[in-house]
Amino acid sequence: MTNAAWIRDLPVAHRGYHDLNRDVWENTLSAFSRAVEAGFAIECDLHYASDGVPVVFHDEDLQRLCNLNGDVRERTSRELGLIAIGGTSDKVPTLSQLLDLVQGKVPLVLELKGRETDDEGFAEAVLEVLQGYQGKVALMSFDHWLLRDLKALGSPYPLGLTAEGKTAEAFATHAAAMEIGLDFISYYYDDLPNAFITGERDKGIPVITWTVRDEEARRRTFADADQMTFEGFDPRAV
Repeated sequence: MTNAAWIRDLPVAHRGYHDLNRDVWENTLSAFSRAVEAGFAIECDLHYASDGVPVVFHDEDLQRLCNLNGDVRERTSRELGLIAIGGTSDKVPTLSQLLDLVQGKVPLVLELKGRETDDEGFAEAVLEVLQGYQGKVALMSFDHWLLRDLKALGSPYPLGLTAEGKTAEAFATHAAAMEIGLDFISYYYDDLPNAFITGERDKGIPVITWTVRDEEARRRTFADADQMTFEGFDPRAV
């Protein structure tokens, strides 16, 4: 296993330190610059563009963020790099552009957004872009096949399960994923406390939560987990 203890150290800015898509939009270089300036770790989402390049984007389609129809995976990274997000000057960035901006100044927590029949080469592409990067990086996903791919490729970065749920069936699914040899968990705060998370923390597995937007969610995080992924407020002011 890879040491993921550092993931406990800093609040994690959800999709960068944006302002709920008023002026600074999620998953943009502007949001990541704000996070670096504030000293927060950065969580962001990766999709796989049609030219095999990992890009930073959450949704599968372009409508909500770019007011365009179409599947993000049907565009090349070059095409996506010309598309404005939220009508701002920010465009869809690549993972490489994110790394060039951050330069190891704050940790990165990268969530791979999988599509089970369309992920061939995705894990390899992410690791290839990261090769030689000097900074703390963790990789996570809801999608067990991507975590298996990353593990099989010998990822040198901590690997985490993104998850939610409070049922026995959910816990069994999560436990199966942990058998891959994962290093941390990102869990939905409103499903805490629960026996699965308690058991994993007892084993020394770090747990962060998603997505904290108010004081109650923050309180629940630190009662039953180690750190929060937040948006919509400044943790330094709490």
